[in-house]
Amino acid sequence: MVEHTHLIDPKSKPVLFYRWIVFLLAAGYMLYQIVIAADYLFPGGPFRFLTIWALCMSFFVASRQLAFTEGRSSLLWSRMVMVTCVINALVVALYWRLYFTDPALVTSNGPPVWHQEYYLHLMGPVLQWIDALFIFGAFTRWWRAIPGLVAVFLGYVLWIELFVSRFNSFPVGSVTAGFPYPFLNSLTLDGRLAFYGTTAVQAVIVLGIFALIGWSVRWVMTRHARPQAAP
Repeated sequence: MVEHTHLIDPKSKPVLFYRWIVFLLAAGYMLYQIVIAADYLFPGGPFRFLTIWALCMSFFVASRQLAFTEGRSSLLWSRMVMVTCVINALVVALYWRLYFTDPALVTSNGPPVWHQEYYLHLMGPVLQWIDALFIFGAFTRWWRAIPGLVAVFLGYVLWIELFVSRFNSFPVGSVTAGFPYPFLNSLTLDGRLAFYGTTAVQAVIVLGIFALIGWSVRWVMTRHARPQAAP
């Protein structure tokens, strides 16, 4: 049963070229972040950071979309596409909001290399959003993304609360230590729970915004794709 139709022919050469670019960038940065430059002296290694979770999700989605375009898979992974869009949006919004408040709130070892910073926290997510909204035509059934979104968000919170913060002693804040993002170490448990709750609400709002944008894009593109009546 067909449950989804791309807005642009997924087998076309422009889409194939675009998806190869997105895939190669995601693969290259993931290889660098997880293998080449990763520091596993800290328990959890690079997976302490939500940014890396989002990068891995983007890589997986890019690989599956490329596989679909090349005819190597018939699976669409529509729910995963939607969840990845939202997680990427949270990473972008949280990182830059905190960065412009004080870079020390999100970077404990000094600023990252500029191209890594902009790819991980801006260009990588934007490339994924473009495919999801303008090629794939995601968010036709946006509510189906909620269980996956809850699973990823709750999984990350439990990961840093029960493992990362317990087995790491850096960064150090005014209240505690070990949380991957410095600002979390200056919050009490109640403060962190409030932050998680606020972020969860923001995630649902972002999902709704993507659903609205997706509907608008589909309406515009399908309207212009309709054949005009002969005079």
